[in-house]
Amino acid sequence: MAERGRGRVSPNPLVGAVVVRDGVAIGEGWHAEVGGLHAERAALADCEGRGGDPAGATMYVTLEPCAHQGRQPPCVDALLEAGISRVVIAADDPSEKTAGRGPAILREAGVAVDFADDPEAGAARLLNQPFRKHARTGRPFATLKLAISLDGQIATTPGDSPWISGAESRALVHRWRAESDAIAVGIGTVLADDPLLTARPDSGDTAQTPRQPLRIVFDSQARLPVTSQLLQTLDQSPVLVITAPDPDPARADALRQAGAELLTASGDTHAERINSALTQLGGREVTSLFLEGGRSLATAFAAADAIDESRTFVAPTLLATVASRAGGAGAGGAEDALARSAPPAPASGPARLQALSTSSEPVGDDLLITARFKEW
Repeated sequence: MAERGRGRVSPNPLVGAVVVRDGVAIGEGWHAEVGGLHAERAALADCEGRGGDPAGATMYVTLEPCAHQGRQPPCVDALLEAGISRVVIAADDPSEKTAGRGPAILREAGVAVDFADDPEAGAARLLNQPFRKHARTGRPFATLKLAISLDGQIATTPGDSPWISGAESRALVHRWRAESDAIAVGIGTVLADDPLLTARPDSGDTAQTPRQPLRIVFDSQARLPVTSQLLQTLDQSPVLVITAPDPDPARADALRQAGAELLTASGDTHAERINSALTQLGGREVTSLFLEGGRSLATAFAAADAIDESRTFVAPTLLATVASRAGGAGAGGAEDALARSAPPAPASGPARLQALSTSSEPVGDDLLITARFKEW
């Protein structure tokens, strides 16, 4: 049930709740939208709608109930008013304003509080990785998306189809976009492909109009064309251009006049500027960042140890030649995105991130490999 709020509740967590008496669910609910009822209150309202009495019942909930006033009143108040006698919690809430307060208040009032063990606890933590990372670090959870051929190419040659992955994979990417707070690419990708970067799921893929993510371009010298599709579709979603501290003033002014917002990433190295950008994005309540740039942007984020998860489509095709298209194999990538003037990477070689866990599944004719590099 918590999953039903995906793409609708950020920066809040995904939460579901069930009220159970004598082994039978008498009320169910989930957090459906920002500003709407939290899962606990939704489940209690469902009890009332079904004619059930929650007094003396047990509530199972994804995340520990909140004890502070936000867009909604504290959930612990609702549980106490309803007479819930036991609460089983799948995962803790690491937020500074929440952590441990709700369970403590419930216990002081005589409510039995238990925390679930694995695998339920682990599944609940994985469900809310963007929320948990943002709560602990103030930065968004970064997911890298790649599509590669069997011979390791991530871009086709000019004149060929621009797509490596199949239609089913591309439809899944659009769903992921709608679930993300922001999408990021490097300026090389924009100059080569002039992408929209909007969420466009197939009709019927979602019952509601998809939420459009913030569109981000790492562009040190403010080279984004004012005629780009990004700036021509600002009515669909805003565009944020992340620049070096010293972009060309005329180009920067032109982008502002065209409707883009500019953000300065400070620091002398690529890693410092990526970390600066992530900190500032987190301050804007961006909890999830979907990286769709080319090889160079991926390399820069990996070198900065800033990738939390990767999703790679392996397509059953051989491209047979090294693509040289700008923005594909990496021309105009991290150096342009984060600053040409930054010092070169250390001579120790490229960054190697070791996955904590991997999984794979077929998507159409492609194979999707998901790797988790960090757990929050």
